[in-house]
Amino acid sequence: MNVFTGDGARIALAAIRFVNGAAALAAPHLLNRRITGEREVSPAVLYAFRLFGVRTVLLAFDLLAGGERRSRALEQAPLIHGVDTLNAALLLLRPPHEPVRRALPVPMAATLVAISALNTALAIAAARTAKR
Repeated sequence: MNVFTGDGARIALAAIRFVNGAAALAAPHLLNRRITGEREVSPAVLYAFRLFGVRTVLLAFDLLAGGERRSRALEQAPLIHGVDTLNAALLLLRPPHEPVRRALPVPMAATLVAISALNTALAIAAARTAKR
């Protein structure tokens, strides 16, 4: 089964959104450790993960809903995930001469770019399928 055809892209994107969002809500400490390798988490990071989590779970439910709610979610998904991909790519593109230390190690930043790019591709495929 090709997830980039039919409802496959929409359902796959909803599943990825739900899993990532639920993890950000339920286990922000674990996500922080996986991304940064650090055990200590600032309250601001916990806050940001939980904001991301609730947004992402609600977006997943929108993709699984019917009618206008699903249509709006499919229209917005490429922009949402495109911006997420751009943001992840900016973590990789920090100039080497910049005095601030890199926000994330290159392998982790590259993983975030890959995940975000997959979500963007699924969002575009789901939106195209919906327009047919």
